[in-house]
Parts: sequence; C-alpha cells; structure tokens
Amino acid sequence: MTMDSAALQKYLLRLFERHDVELEADEDGWLVTDGDFPAIRAAWHEGAPGEPGRLDVDVVLSEERYIEESFAGIGGGDAGCRDALHTFERDVFPPLLAACWYVTDDRKMRIAAWDIGVRTWDVFIGPFSARGADAASMPAEALASIEAALKREALSPELHWLRLVHSHGAKGDSRCEALLDNELWTAGTLALTAAPWPHSGDYSARCFMLLDVRDY
Repeated sequence: MTMDSAALQKYLLRLFERHDVELEADEDGWLVTDGDFPAIRAAWHEGAPGEPGRLDVDVVLSEERYIEESFAGIGGGDAGCRDALHTFERDVFPPLLAACWYVTDDRKMRIAAWDIGVRTWDVFIGPFSARGADAASMPAEALASIEAALKREALSPELHWLRLVHSHGAKGDSRCEALLDNELWTAGTLALTAAPWPHSGDYSARCFMLLDVRDY
C-alpha cells in the first residue's frame, strides 16, 4: 500500500489496537484518546533519489506540549517508509505507550526509578538503537552520565522526554547530541560526549526515553 496519511493512520490505529488502546480519528488527521490528549499523527516525506526518506511522528500531550520524533527510512518509496515505521515501533513506541497511554511491556524497554530533586521519577528507556557496519553497544557510562546531568536540572513535575544521539564517522569524527523536551540540552550533550564511545568504525546510535513523576 502507498504510505499516504490515510495508510499511516490505519497503521497507527492497528498498532495501538494490538496493545488494547482504542484511538479515534479527528477531522485534522490526528488519532485522539477518548476525544482528547494524548493525540498522535505520522507523516512520510519521500527522500531525493538515492537519499533516505523521513517519517515524522508527533504526539500532542496538551495545548502547549508535544513530542516531535523523526526517523530515517532506508529504501525507495514504501520500503523506506516501512523501514522507518519499524524503527519507530521498535525504539520509541514501547516507552511512549507506557508513559503516555499507561500500557507497559517491560520486555521491550528498561524501566528505572530515579530520584531527581525532591521527587522520584519513573524512567522509561527505549532500546539503544545502533546503525552501521560497525554498530557499537551503548556504554553503560553514557546512561549514568545522563542520569547525573538530569539530577542537576530543575525539572517541572510533568512528563519529560529525551533523545540521545551519538554518531561516529569512518574518518574518526564523532558527534553527540542530547535533546530534552525537543530542545537542545547542552549539559546532556556534554555528558554523552564524556562517555567512552568506541573510537573506530562508522556507526550511529540513538536512544529515546521519557520521565514522569511517580504517583504515590
């Protein structure tokens, strides 16, 4: 099937149905929860010839807050979109489902409890996803450094999300980036950079995670 907005909507509906979550489509193409937030929508953007396409997935949490995630799709046409959807379903969907729709499958992610400030937070950590011929595993120090950096932040008592990215080129150049609530997070980027990443090979690595205040 062609991955237009209707096909993507149907894909998301079925994905959530498999996890016993019923969403409804509104007139703007969003899938809403009981007529309200959270709401989710996906869009596929075909790449130039020989270039990967991009899948955008947006989740609206409230009038002011929304999660924006993008996924590269390798392959032309629908094959590229399916590749990107696979990445979304494997790496981001499990923690997103747990934090926003309260359906948890701990076989597909790691769940932790971190004390940040005066509160305890439930942390939903998606799988570490690496791509490339020399794909490397995530150093344990990377997550510990991110936890330490978060503990120095004054987090508001609401849902927060992080995207961690590390890339290493064949020529030895490397780059780290941490986003907190869609915004570049300098302290997190420095924490990632300080971790002992492998210094050889051509690979990229990503991790998506969410934090929510624990209810007592």
